[in-house]
Amino acid sequence: MSYSQTLFEEAQRYMPGGVNSPVRSFKGVGGTPLFFSHAQGPYIFDSDNQRYVDYVGSWGPMILGHQDTDVIESVQSSVSKALSFGAPTKIEIELAKCICALMPSIEKVRLVCSGTEATMTALRLARGYTERDLIVKFEGCYHGHSDSLLIKSGSGALTLGQPSSPGVPAGIAQTTLNLEFNSSDAVHAAFAKYGEKIAAVIVEPVAGNMGCVLPTRDFLLTLRQACDNYGAILIFDEVITGFRVALGGAQSLYQVTPDLTTLGKIIGGGMPIGAVGGKKSIMAHLAPEGPVYQAGTLAGNPVACSAGLATLSKLTAESFYTKLYQTTETLVTGFTELAKKHEIPLQINWLTGMFTLFFTTDPKVHCFQDVMNSSSEIFKKFYHGMLAQGIYFGPSAYESAFVSIVHDKACIDQTLAAADKVFATLK
Repeated sequence: MSYSQTLFEEAQRYMPGGVNSPVRSFKGVGGTPLFFSHAQGPYIFDSDNQRYVDYVGSWGPMILGHQDTDVIESVQSSVSKALSFGAPTKIEIELAKCICALMPSIEKVRLVCSGTEATMTALRLARGYTERDLIVKFEGCYHGHSDSLLIKSGSGALTLGQPSSPGVPAGIAQTTLNLEFNSSDAVHAAFAKYGEKIAAVIVEPVAGNMGCVLPTRDFLLTLRQACDNYGAILIFDEVITGFRVALGGAQSLYQVTPDLTTLGKIIGGGMPIGAVGGKKSIMAHLAPEGPVYQAGTLAGNPVACSAGLATLSKLTAESFYTKLYQTTETLVTGFTELAKKHEIPLQINWLTGMFTLFFTTDPKVHCFQDVMNSSSEIFKKFYHGMLAQGIYFGPSAYESAFVSIVHDKACIDQTLAAADKVFATLK
């Protein structure tokens, strides 16, 4: 029995499912979750000291790789002074200033402790600002586990939502519309019916939580125009894509400006953090400046801010994102060529530093239904085959994979050599 198996048996005695976040349970792929002990650069090591090329990267924030020297030194310096104050610090100003400088749509920012808290705050702020209740979200986009966002579609295309989890009141679900991602027609119809009641549209501008699904620019422009026409707030959830796909986030690549942006992951360099920011006129409604209440005892934690600031400072280096793009492109091209060689049905969606392999014959994957048409069974075989070869992907067919700046030729060669062997077994 591996040490991970031993640890998992013990964990199940003290934690629901033996984990602290459901995807870690391996239910999507079967088998026993791996327990990890340490990491370095592009590699992580499990409790049996088995090394893996890491394409999870703590679900995105490790864009510099694990244990980046500058980030670690910054954290160590911060820890030597204090773990937390629950009071203002200079470092939180510096991080806020950096975020505002790198994302022009953010004029003011509120630091919080998680991505879920960021999106929850953004929705409350939008509702308070507009004095409306309805929220529009999109199938397959995940924005954290707050009640307003754990919603599935109603019985018809334009009916209000239903809870997708026990514990979410039906009354809250009835304030959320869940539309098809990349469907401008659905957006037009929703605003035609409910426009005067819609407080906000929230969307991952590049979806990352149903796998990597790219938007059309026309879709994002439709959201911008609809919100402008009806006085609703456009919220881009860039918890994953913020500083992952470009220095200015997905909004800079698609040149569509939201009213509010939520961030997380990379802005903490691997430490727990989140943020919501946007126009001064909207942010002024947050307490204590305005009437919309939000608070967080550990928000702006100095250790997390130190890690985030050290990370962001390295992303401005010339050619950083060009190199990250090229590494991802080399990897994706290799996967595509191997799939053709072995006659494996595969479509890969990708953008700078993130990608997803969809095992499907569909020529494109651009909405939730397309994602559901891909084969989770083939992915399970692929996943465990790659794991046995020392390559670690997220244990779900519906998650994005992430590349760091320190994934070098040796990593890519090892990954593609493993894929060559595994694809041969998938026929």
